[in-house]
Amino acid sequence: MNPNSIDQQIIDDNWSDLSQWQKVPEINFERMSRYRMSRIKEQLVLHDVALVLLVNPISLRYAVDYRSYPLFQSHIPQVYLVVPQDGPTVIYGCYYDVPQVDDFRPGRPHSFFDGGTNIDQAAVDLADDMVAYLDEIGSSNRRVALEYVNPSITQALEARGIEVIDGVRIAELARLIKSDDEIDCMRWAVAVGEYGAKMVRQALRPGVTELQLWGLLNYTNIANNGDWHEGRMLSSGSRINPWLQEASERKLEAGDLMAFDTDMVGPFGYFVDLSRTYHCGPVKPTARQKQIYRLAVDQIEHNLKLVYPGMTLLEMQKKAYPVPPEYRHNAYPCVMHAVGMCDEYPQVKHLFRGENAYDCVLEAGMVVCIESYMGLEGERDGVKLEQQVLITEDGYELLTVSPYEESLLD
Repeated sequence: MNPNSIDQQIIDDNWSDLSQWQKVPEINFERMSRYRMSRIKEQLVLHDVALVLLVNPISLRYAVDYRSYPLFQSHIPQVYLVVPQDGPTVIYGCYYDVPQVDDFRPGRPHSFFDGGTNIDQAAVDLADDMVAYLDEIGSSNRRVALEYVNPSITQALEARGIEVIDGVRIAELARLIKSDDEIDCMRWAVAVGEYGAKMVRQALRPGVTELQLWGLLNYTNIANNGDWHEGRMLSSGSRINPWLQEASERKLEAGDLMAFDTDMVGPFGYFVDLSRTYHCGPVKPTARQKQIYRLAVDQIEHNLKLVYPGMTLLEMQKKAYPVPPEYRHNAYPCVMHAVGMCDEYPQVKHLFRGENAYDCVLEAGMVVCIESYMGLEGERDGVKLEQQVLITEDGYELLTVSPYEESLLD
């Protein structure tokens, strides 16, 4: 490779920084931090628990803006955070200063990578730390919430007379309603995601690979201080149907449909969940490609009308777009799901796959995504679309505004 080519592509990159073209929202990070912590503490009170122990990297980011090694933390957890109803917030096993945290303490091994065959004893030691902490803050409440920890930790706490509940419900319900500052963070993250999508659309031509297109989206996110993508959801041509196939080395051909789903943890840690399907020229789209594209658009537009405060999940499931029977086998797993810093609770499944597992009411301040995938089993083409929307007091506001593919709608 010519060494100057790297300079031209990266060091001399004059396009990827979106802030040179669009103003970043003014976000009050201190106010946002207070709001997020207050949401967690509100759930502690509602569930009558003395504290929650958080290990999920999404929860650590939400609670105290801890950002280090999130993917490593997701499968080899080393840092954990204790948030009490009343008392100091303590982070264990952290290597650097986190301004929102009151105290820093050594952590106990709670992955097999760190604890190995001594992990059971480490769980006993961690339980002793939690009991000592409860005594330290003078709490008589011996009920705690744990998020994604080894069964040995739960067993060790229960052996000390501590009642344990699932901490995921604390974290998920806390993140449900977004503040104005969080929405501004999301607006910027979405702007970055859509900018990356624009670059993908511009690069779309015969001979480019799926991985090269995906790389543009990923690069744009990282260049704007975003974090990661939950998958590499981009496929084309004969790989677009069925959906949920990740990007490959396949080269696009004229006439292909190409679709992607960002699944992107973007700037400020907020999620961008945008799906679009584009057509690769220079040949014109077929009548069949236009037909299935229109079905997907119709499904999105129909279901967007069901997004407003007071709508229940079960009611939405019943009123959702009636997917034609022949498209149900390959239909997307859900009609709608919430997002915040990742895909979040709640979601609505298709009624033809059984009644939703739970119910709740949509509220202003929630952000949800409306999903569509249309593709006949055994057919070559398929269409994936998705819109991310903020629920407002009187309906919704569309956060993703990337245009649909005009050539597939004419």
